[in-house]
Amino acid sequence: MKPGLQQGTVADLTWIVDASMVITLGGDARATVFSTPNMILLMERAAREALRPYLEQGEESVGIDVNIRHLAGTGMGDTVTGRATVTAIEGRKIQFAVECRAGDRVLGQGTHVRAVVPVAKIIENLNSLTPSASAMSLTASSAELPTLSTLQVNVRNRIAHVILNRPAALNAVDRQMTGELEQLVAWLAGHPQQVRAVLVSGAGRAFCAGDDVRELPAIAIEDARELSLRQAQLYLAFERLPQTIIALVNGDALGGGCVLACAADLRLACHSARFGMPEIRLGWPPGYGLAQLTALVGKARALQLCLTGDPITATQALDWGLANELVPAGQLQARGQQLCERLLQLPAEALRATKQLIHLDEGTQPKVAHRADTEAYIRCLQRADAQEGLQAFAARRPPKFTEP
Repeated sequence: MKPGLQQGTVADLTWIVDASMVITLGGDARATVFSTPNMILLMERAAREALRPYLEQGEESVGIDVNIRHLAGTGMGDTVTGRATVTAIEGRKIQFAVECRAGDRVLGQGTHVRAVVPVAKIIENLNSLTPSASAMSLTASSAELPTLSTLQVNVRNRIAHVILNRPAALNAVDRQMTGELEQLVAWLAGHPQQVRAVLVSGAGRAFCAGDDVRELPAIAIEDARELSLRQAQLYLAFERLPQTIIALVNGDALGGGCVLACAADLRLACHSARFGMPEIRLGWPPGYGLAQLTALVGKARALQLCLTGDPITATQALDWGLANELVPAGQLQARGQQLCERLLQLPAEALRATKQLIHLDEGTQPKVAHRADTEAYIRCLQRADAQEGLQAFAARRPPKFTEP
């Protein structure tokens, strides 16, 4: 921790109560009130904000105790303010008096304790909770990058050019490519000075068609679960690389391919590119990547993509913020190279810090590859409709689902 934190340090955080923060009591819409969990969350967030200026790089604060009394209610649309005041400092453990107000009314009061810990320790603890010993935790590697068969990797002038190289399968990610992407990400994490920027594109006419579902019929359900967890960790690690990542979306970016594009820092797309999350048409939800997609396009548009399975055009993607720029197909590589060369003129540490801070602060949903997405995917994968979806995909016919 940085010096300067003292008793009496105060932070306020103000929200406007919206539909995601309320509960309806007794089924009567007139009794819709700001919920207790969200009130507590607001006060905890205020305490986190109080500590933020005193955290060293790589540190974060976590709540370890909370004792709150809910004293009064307020409704949707009201402005509520959480206040946290430091009352005691015991090393890396900080105690707060917290309260929540709506104007002059006190809605809640209590105490809260936070501990300052290394982010690396949080990640280590989360990884230890994953039951599968082989569900990977990507660790930076200083070793040489081995020869890869599903990826082409060339490094020139501190720019890594990565090509997904399964054009006959529209660059769908199979188990082999998953493993090679893991090796690539670990290698990039271990070479932040040698590689400052990364360009990712697909060989042939697609960027990436997502997971190779042709593998699924031959994979045991536990292996499918493990693979999904690995891919979730992979794309989160890809997003958090120290380099600036630019996706050159030269065709369809679907399912896991869309998630891969979302994990990049910038996305340049050709005019014929499409983005989509078509998993629902096969009978299951996306197994990973929902937080990354939602952070980019927002909840309503993420729901549209995932519930309908319909892809959007490059023009729509630009409007939604999913693409940063549209470029003629023949100029994607040149434009990507131009951007990378511009980035190389900027201070490396400032770029890395900016990227880290933006990912740290975005949204309210923590981007942790926990089991929620995967378990929903695995649960649906075992149902008859998923089997019908796979058979229909293999036969190139529309599925006939039995559980609408």
